[in-house]
Amino acid sequence: MIDIDTFLTILYVMVDDFCKSHLPVERRPGPPASLSRSEVVTLGIFSQWSRFRSQRDFYRYAERHLRSAFPTLPNRSQFNRLLRQYREAIVAFFLYLIQELRARYCAYEVLDTSAVPVRDAKRRGSGWLAGYVDIGLSKRLGWYEGFRLLVAINPQGVITGFGFGPASTKDQPLAETFLNLRAHPDPRLLSVGAPALGPYVTDKGFEGMDDHGQWLLPAGVSIIHAPRRNSRRPWPKKLRRWLAGIRQIIETVYDKLLNMFRLCCERPHALDGFWASLAAKIALHNFCIWLNEQYGQPRLAFANLIDW
Repeated sequence: MIDIDTFLTILYVMVDDFCKSHLPVERRPGPPASLSRSEVVTLGIFSQWSRFRSQRDFYRYAERHLRSAFPTLPNRSQFNRLLRQYREAIVAFFLYLIQELRARYCAYEVLDTSAVPVRDAKRRGSGWLAGYVDIGLSKRLGWYEGFRLLVAINPQGVITGFGFGPASTKDQPLAETFLNLRAHPDPRLLSVGAPALGPYVTDKGFEGMDDHGQWLLPAGVSIIHAPRRNSRRPWPKKLRRWLAGIRQIIETVYDKLLNMFRLCCERPHALDGFWASLAAKIALHNFCIWLNEQYGQPRLAFANLIDW
Protein backbone atom coordinates (compact mmCIF):
# COMPACT_ATOMS: atom_id res chain seq x y z
CA MET A 1 0.00 0.00 0.00
CA ILE A 2 1.01 3.62 -0.52
CA ASP A 3 -0.38 6.63 1.27
CA ILE A 4 -2.63 9.18 -0.41
CA ASP A 5 0.05 11.90 -0.55
CA THR A 6 2.45 9.57 -2.36
CA PHE A 7 -0.24 8.48 -4.84
CA LEU A 8 -1.20 12.08 -5.60
CA THR A 9 2.43 13.17 -5.92
CA ILE A 10 3.28 10.40 -8.39
CA LEU A 11 0.11 11.09 -10.37
CA TYR A 12 0.68 14.85 -10.45
CA VAL A 13 4.34 14.57 -11.50
CA MET A 14 3.43 12.20 -14.33
CA VAL A 15 0.51 14.37 -15.48
CA ASP A 16 2.57 17.57 -15.26
CA ASP A 17 5.49 16.10 -17.23
CA PHE A 18 3.04 14.89 -19.86
CA CYS A 19 1.25 18.24 -20.15
CA LYS A 20 4.54 20.13 -20.50
CA SER A 21 6.05 17.76 -23.05
CA HIS A 22 3.04 16.66 -25.13
CA LEU A 23 0.40 19.40 -24.98
CA PRO A 24 0.60 22.93 -26.39
CA VAL A 25 1.23 25.81 -24.02
CA GLU A 26 -2.04 27.35 -22.85
CA ARG A 27 -2.76 30.87 -24.04
CA ARG A 28 -6.13 32.09 -22.81
CA PRO A 29 -7.33 35.67 -22.47
CA GLY A 30 -8.23 37.07 -19.08
CA PRO A 31 -6.92 36.24 -15.62
CA PRO A 32 -5.31 32.83 -15.06
CA ALA A 33 -7.47 29.98 -13.81
CA SER A 34 -7.37 29.11 -10.13
CA LEU A 35 -5.90 25.68 -10.92
CA SER A 36 -3.38 24.76 -13.60
CA ARG A 37 -4.22 22.21 -16.28
CA SER A 38 -2.04 19.60 -14.56
CA GLU A 39 -3.79 20.16 -11.22
CA VAL A 40 -7.25 19.85 -12.75
CA VAL A 41 -6.38 16.62 -14.58
CA THR A 42 -4.77 15.16 -11.43
CA LEU A 43 -7.73 15.96 -9.19
CA GLY A 44 -10.21 14.87 -11.86
CA ILE A 45 -8.57 11.45 -12.13
CA PHE A 46 -8.13 11.01 -8.37
CA SER A 47 -11.77 11.94 -7.70
CA GLN A 48 -13.07 8.82 -9.48
CA TRP A 49 -12.31 6.37 -6.66
CA SER A 50 -15.41 4.82 -5.09
CA ARG A 51 -14.03 6.02 -1.74
CA PHE A 52 -15.95 9.16 -2.72
CA ARG A 53 -19.67 8.51 -3.10
CA SER A 54 -20.07 11.37 -5.59
CA GLN A 55 -18.30 14.40 -7.01
CA ARG A 56 -19.82 16.46 -4.22
CA ASP A 57 -18.41 14.03 -1.63
CA PHE A 58 -14.96 14.24 -3.24
CA TYR A 59 -15.04 18.02 -3.09
CA ARG A 60 -15.83 17.98 0.62
CA TYR A 61 -12.86 15.64 1.10
CA ALA A 62 -10.61 17.90 -1.01
CA GLU A 63 -11.52 20.99 0.99
CA ARG A 64 -10.71 19.21 4.26
CA HIS A 65 -7.61 17.23 3.29
CA LEU A 66 -6.10 18.53 0.03
CA ARG A 67 -6.17 22.29 0.57
CA SER A 68 -2.49 22.31 1.60
CA ALA A 69 -1.45 20.63 -1.67
CA PHE A 70 -3.89 22.66 -3.80
CA PRO A 71 -4.21 26.02 -1.98
CA THR A 72 -6.05 27.71 -4.87
CA LEU A 73 -8.82 25.08 -5.00
CA PRO A 74 -11.89 26.96 -6.32
CA ASN A 75 -15.53 26.37 -5.46
CA ARG A 76 -17.08 23.13 -6.66
CA SER A 77 -18.97 24.52 -9.65
CA GLN A 78 -15.85 26.23 -10.97
CA PHE A 79 -13.82 23.05 -10.53
CA ASN A 80 -16.44 21.09 -12.49
CA ARG A 81 -16.26 23.65 -15.30
CA LEU A 82 -12.47 23.33 -15.39
CA LEU A 83 -12.77 19.53 -15.49
CA ARG A 84 -15.10 19.70 -18.49
CA GLN A 85 -12.80 22.24 -20.12
CA TYR A 86 -9.80 19.89 -19.89
CA ARG A 87 -11.59 16.77 -21.08
CA GLU A 88 -9.34 16.47 -24.14
CA ALA A 89 -6.24 16.71 -21.93
CA ILE A 90 -7.54 13.79 -19.84
CA VAL A 91 -8.13 11.74 -23.01
CA ALA A 92 -4.64 12.61 -24.24
CA PHE A 93 -3.15 11.46 -20.92
CA PHE A 94 -5.09 8.19 -21.21
CA LEU A 95 -3.57 7.65 -24.68
CA TYR A 96 -0.13 8.47 -23.29
CA LEU A 97 -0.51 5.78 -20.63
CA ILE A 98 -1.24 3.23 -23.36
CA GLN A 99 2.13 4.06 -24.92
CA GLU A 100 3.93 3.92 -21.58
CA LEU A 101 2.45 0.48 -20.89
CA ARG A 102 3.20 -0.72 -24.46
CA ALA A 103 -0.36 -2.01 -24.40
CA ARG A 104 -0.80 -2.39 -28.16
CA TYR A 105 1.97 -4.96 -28.50
CA CYS A 106 -0.17 -8.02 -27.81
CA ALA A 107 -1.58 -11.01 -29.66
CA TYR A 108 -5.19 -9.83 -29.54
CA GLU A 109 -7.59 -7.33 -27.96
CA VAL A 110 -10.91 -8.10 -26.30
CA LEU A 111 -13.91 -6.02 -27.33
CA ASP A 112 -17.16 -5.83 -25.35
CA THR A 113 -19.94 -3.50 -24.21
CA SER A 114 -21.61 -2.77 -20.88
CA ALA A 115 -24.61 -0.82 -19.66
CA VAL A 116 -24.00 2.57 -17.99
CA PRO A 117 -27.20 3.83 -16.34
CA VAL A 118 -27.51 7.56 -15.73
CA ARG A 119 -31.14 7.73 -14.60
CA ASP A 120 -33.93 5.49 -13.32
CA ALA A 121 -35.70 4.17 -16.43
CA LYS A 122 -39.09 4.45 -14.68
CA ARG A 123 -38.82 8.16 -13.94
CA ARG A 124 -41.08 10.56 -15.84
CA GLY A 125 -39.80 13.43 -17.92
CA SER A 126 -36.87 13.72 -20.29
CA GLY A 127 -34.09 14.20 -17.72
CA TRP A 128 -30.85 16.13 -18.13
CA LEU A 129 -29.47 14.31 -21.18
CA ALA A 130 -32.52 14.23 -23.44
CA GLY A 131 -31.45 13.42 -26.99
CA TYR A 132 -28.23 11.73 -25.89
CA VAL A 133 -29.51 8.80 -23.78
CA ASP A 134 -32.37 6.41 -24.25
CA ILE A 135 -33.69 3.14 -22.83
CA GLY A 136 -31.94 -0.15 -23.54
CA LEU A 137 -31.86 -3.72 -22.26
CA SER A 138 -29.00 -5.19 -20.25
CA LYS A 139 -28.57 -8.72 -18.89
CA ARG A 140 -27.10 -7.22 -15.73
CA LEU A 141 -29.69 -4.48 -15.11
CA GLY A 142 -32.74 -5.31 -17.21
CA TRP A 143 -34.26 -2.17 -18.73
CA TYR A 144 -32.23 0.95 -18.00
CA GLU A 145 -31.81 4.52 -19.23
CA GLY A 146 -28.33 5.68 -20.11
CA PHE A 147 -25.42 4.81 -22.39
CA ARG A 148 -23.81 1.67 -23.78
CA LEU A 149 -20.06 1.72 -23.27
CA LEU A 150 -17.67 -0.14 -25.58
CA VAL A 151 -14.06 -0.75 -24.52
CA ALA A 152 -11.12 -2.59 -26.02
CA ILE A 153 -8.53 -4.11 -23.69
CA ASN A 154 -5.34 -6.11 -24.05
CA PRO A 155 -4.76 -9.48 -22.30
CA GLN A 156 -3.20 -7.73 -19.28
CA GLY A 157 -6.33 -5.61 -18.67
CA VAL A 158 -5.05 -2.29 -20.06
CA ILE A 159 -7.83 -0.33 -21.77
CA THR A 160 -6.66 0.64 -25.27
CA GLY A 161 -9.75 2.54 -26.40
CA PHE A 162 -13.34 3.37 -25.52
CA GLY A 163 -16.49 4.89 -26.94
CA PHE A 164 -20.17 5.03 -26.07
CA GLY A 165 -23.60 5.52 -27.55
CA PRO A 166 -27.25 5.54 -26.44
CA ALA A 167 -28.39 2.51 -24.44
CA SER A 168 -30.45 1.10 -27.32
CA THR A 169 -27.43 0.88 -29.64
CA LYS A 170 -26.67 -2.70 -30.67
CA ASP A 171 -23.20 -4.16 -30.26
CA GLN A 172 -22.51 -4.57 -33.97
CA PRO A 173 -23.09 -0.97 -35.20
CA LEU A 174 -21.30 0.42 -32.13
CA ALA A 175 -18.29 -1.80 -32.84
CA GLU A 176 -18.33 -0.96 -36.56
CA THR A 177 -18.21 2.76 -35.79
CA PHE A 178 -15.49 2.20 -33.18
CA LEU A 179 -13.26 0.19 -35.52
CA ASN A 180 -13.72 2.59 -38.42
CA LEU A 181 -12.78 5.52 -36.18
CA ARG A 182 -9.64 3.62 -35.22
CA ALA A 183 -8.76 3.17 -38.89
CA HIS A 184 -9.74 6.73 -39.86
CA PRO A 185 -9.10 8.91 -36.77
CA ASP A 186 -11.32 11.88 -36.00
CA PRO A 187 -9.64 14.53 -33.79
CA ARG A 188 -12.89 14.89 -31.84
CA LEU A 189 -13.02 11.17 -30.96
CA LEU A 190 -9.46 10.15 -30.21
CA SER A 191 -10.56 8.07 -27.21
CA VAL A 192 -11.09 5.06 -29.49
CA GLY A 193 -7.31 4.63 -29.64
CA ALA A 194 -5.24 3.05 -32.41
CA PRO A 195 -6.06 -0.12 -34.40
CA ALA A 196 -5.16 -3.42 -32.77
CA LEU A 197 -2.12 -5.24 -34.12
CA GLY A 198 -3.99 -8.56 -33.91
CA PRO A 199 -7.60 -9.81 -34.04
CA TYR A 200 -10.47 -8.72 -31.80
CA VAL A 201 -12.00 -11.35 -29.51
CA THR A 202 -15.73 -10.80 -28.93
CA ASP A 203 -18.81 -12.61 -27.66
CA LYS A 204 -21.90 -13.73 -29.57
CA GLY A 205 -23.36 -10.21 -29.41
CA PHE A 206 -21.00 -9.29 -32.23
CA GLU A 207 -21.86 -12.36 -34.31
CA GLY A 208 -22.13 -11.70 -38.02
CA MET A 209 -19.60 -8.87 -38.21
CA ASP A 210 -17.05 -11.18 -39.81
CA ASP A 211 -19.54 -12.57 -42.35
CA HIS A 212 -22.35 -10.15 -43.21
CA GLY A 213 -20.80 -6.92 -41.98
CA GLN A 214 -17.24 -7.29 -43.24
CA TRP A 215 -17.79 -4.69 -45.96
CA LEU A 216 -18.48 -2.14 -43.22
CA LEU A 217 -15.18 -2.84 -41.43
CA PRO A 218 -11.72 -1.50 -42.26
CA ALA A 219 -9.38 -3.71 -44.25
CA GLY A 220 -7.40 -6.16 -42.18
CA VAL A 221 -9.76 -6.25 -39.18
CA SER A 222 -10.34 -9.78 -37.89
CA ILE A 223 -13.12 -10.74 -35.46
CA ILE A 224 -12.99 -13.97 -33.41
CA HIS A 225 -16.11 -15.26 -31.67
CA ALA A 226 -17.71 -18.62 -31.03
CA PRO A 227 -20.50 -19.60 -33.45
CA ARG A 228 -24.00 -20.27 -32.23
CA ARG A 229 -24.71 -23.68 -30.77
CA ASN A 230 -27.03 -24.50 -33.69
CA SER A 231 -24.35 -23.57 -36.22
CA ARG A 232 -23.46 -26.05 -38.94
CA ARG A 233 -19.85 -25.79 -37.80
CA PRO A 234 -20.02 -25.65 -33.99
CA TRP A 235 -16.85 -25.31 -31.95
CA PRO A 236 -15.73 -28.11 -29.63
CA LYS A 237 -16.49 -27.56 -25.96
CA LYS A 238 -12.81 -27.15 -25.06
CA LEU A 239 -12.43 -24.38 -27.66
CA ARG A 240 -15.49 -22.57 -26.31
CA ARG A 241 -14.08 -22.78 -22.79
CA TRP A 242 -10.73 -21.46 -24.00
CA LEU A 243 -12.40 -18.45 -25.63
CA ALA A 244 -14.50 -17.78 -22.53
CA GLY A 245 -11.33 -17.97 -20.44
CA ILE A 246 -9.41 -15.34 -22.40
CA ARG A 247 -12.50 -13.09 -22.41
CA GLN A 248 -12.80 -13.22 -18.62
CA ILE A 249 -10.35 -10.32 -18.31
CA ILE A 250 -12.90 -7.87 -19.68
CA GLU A 251 -15.41 -8.84 -17.00
CA THR A 252 -12.75 -7.98 -14.40
CA VAL A 253 -12.08 -4.61 -16.04
CA TYR A 254 -15.77 -3.70 -16.22
CA ASP A 255 -16.22 -4.68 -12.58
CA LYS A 256 -13.50 -2.21 -11.61
CA LEU A 257 -14.94 0.58 -13.77
CA LEU A 258 -18.49 0.08 -12.53
CA ASN A 259 -17.81 -0.52 -8.84
CA MET A 260 -14.30 0.58 -7.87
CA PHE A 261 -14.45 3.74 -9.99
CA ARG A 262 -18.18 4.50 -9.50
CA LEU A 263 -19.29 4.23 -13.14
CA CYS A 264 -22.52 2.50 -12.07
CA CYS A 265 -23.50 5.56 -10.02
CA GLU A 266 -22.96 8.36 -12.55
CA ARG A 267 -25.77 10.92 -12.71
CA PRO A 268 -24.40 13.54 -15.14
CA HIS A 269 -26.22 16.74 -16.03
CA ALA A 270 -24.26 17.47 -19.22
CA LEU A 271 -22.72 15.31 -21.96
CA ASP A 272 -19.29 16.92 -21.70
CA GLY A 273 -19.35 16.26 -17.95
CA PHE A 274 -20.02 12.56 -18.57
CA TRP A 275 -17.24 12.51 -21.19
CA ALA A 276 -14.73 14.04 -18.78
CA SER A 277 -15.71 11.76 -15.90
CA LEU A 278 -15.58 8.60 -18.06
CA ALA A 279 -12.17 9.55 -19.51
CA ALA A 280 -10.88 10.20 -15.97
CA LYS A 281 -12.08 6.78 -14.76
CA ILE A 282 -10.39 4.97 -17.63
CA ALA A 283 -7.21 7.01 -17.22
CA LEU A 284 -7.24 6.11 -13.50
CA HIS A 285 -7.62 2.43 -14.38
CA ASN A 286 -4.56 2.48 -16.65
CA PHE A 287 -2.56 4.61 -14.23
CA CYS A 288 -3.18 2.10 -11.42
CA ILE A 289 -1.89 -0.69 -13.67
CA TRP A 290 1.22 1.39 -14.44
CA LEU A 291 1.76 2.15 -10.74
CA ASN A 292 1.39 -1.49 -9.73
CA GLU A 293 4.01 -2.41 -12.31
CA GLN A 294 6.42 0.13 -10.77
CA TYR A 295 5.92 -1.45 -7.33
CA GLY A 296 6.12 -5.03 -8.61
CA GLN A 297 2.53 -5.82 -7.65
CA PRO A 298 -0.17 -7.64 -9.68
CA ARG A 299 -1.41 -5.26 -12.37
CA LEU A 300 -5.09 -5.36 -11.40
CA ALA A 301 -4.62 -5.37 -7.61
CA PHE A 302 -6.33 -2.01 -7.07
CA ALA A 303 -8.14 -2.72 -3.78
CA ASN A 304 -4.99 -2.52 -1.66
CA LEU A 305 -3.14 0.08 -3.71
CA ILE A 306 -3.91 3.09 -1.47
CA ASP A 307 -3.88 3.17 2.32
CA TRP A 308 -7.01 5.24 2.89
